[in-house]
Amino acid sequence: MKRHIELPSDAQDVIDQAVNHIDRRLSSDADTATAVQETLIDLFGERQVYEQYRAGRELPPMTRVRLRSYNPQNAFIEAEHWAEQEHKELQEAKYLQYLWRGFDLSPLSNNIAFALPFRQMLANHLFADAGDGLRLFGGIKIQCGHNIEMGDNTVVHNDVLLDDRGELVIGDRVSIADRAHIHTHGHDVVDQSNVTTYRTVIEDDVRLGYDAMVNAGCRIGENAMVGTSAMVRGDVPAHHIAVGSPAKGVKVKPGWESVADDPGPLTDRRSSRELDRELDNNVAFFDEFDRNLVPPNGL
Repeated sequence: MKRHIELPSDAQDVIDQAVNHIDRRLSSDADTATAVQETLIDLFGERQVYEQYRAGRELPPMTRVRLRSYNPQNAFIEAEHWAEQEHKELQEAKYLQYLWRGFDLSPLSNNIAFALPFRQMLANHLFADAGDGLRLFGGIKIQCGHNIEMGDNTVVHNDVLLDDRGELVIGDRVSIADRAHIHTHGHDVVDQSNVTTYRTVIEDDVRLGYDAMVNAGCRIGENAMVGTSAMVRGDVPAHHIAVGSPAKGVKVKPGWESVADDPGPLTDRRSSRELDRELDNNVAFFDEFDRNLVPPNGL
């Protein structure tokens, strides 16, 4: 159980006004990149020097680079290299993801009275579907953003990786502990430039423990629990507790035995959730490692 606390009403009013102002800015017909730029400038208290820059005042090169970098059009993110992502959808998500990451570096991110409603508002714009009552804490790394569906009253704690290079579905009332990793893509063992994307599903009322890892294409069943540092490589049945590396079901939650399967090794059904992604032939591809390895025994 948790204690209910409230800010003084005048402090809460100012927070509500600020979050609503940013929400309106992102919801307007204005260019999203410009809206993100204006928001980041305000978050970092750079309005005065930015107006000097816009007026043509001579400023040091590093200052000019910093000010220009508040506009996501002047920056790259990792996901832009991923050939299977649809370019137009990714560009819009990029701008919002850039704001997400920038906010986490701002002083206001330390005030959860502001940070939680801010991230809820931003998730409403960024995710494919964002439920109500989300509690999204600091340092959450999102790969794309627009491939995430998240249900109501879900909590994601600090420094969690939400890999949505594929499709990530998270249900209602899910609790994801600090440093958990949830994946939706994998690399071929021989040719790591060969990427396969999956649909990964975390069903309602699941708990993922600290530092747990869910591999791409897995499904965690309703009301299941994954223990600390567990590595999930198959489907966790509903109401099961799974621990270990690789994880296996070790028991059923007390009181749920009559509606749950017997615990044991996890069934691997990842191939059934593999996504069919077509690559744009007009895109110039490259191997970042520039390898020319050939297996001596063939494939």
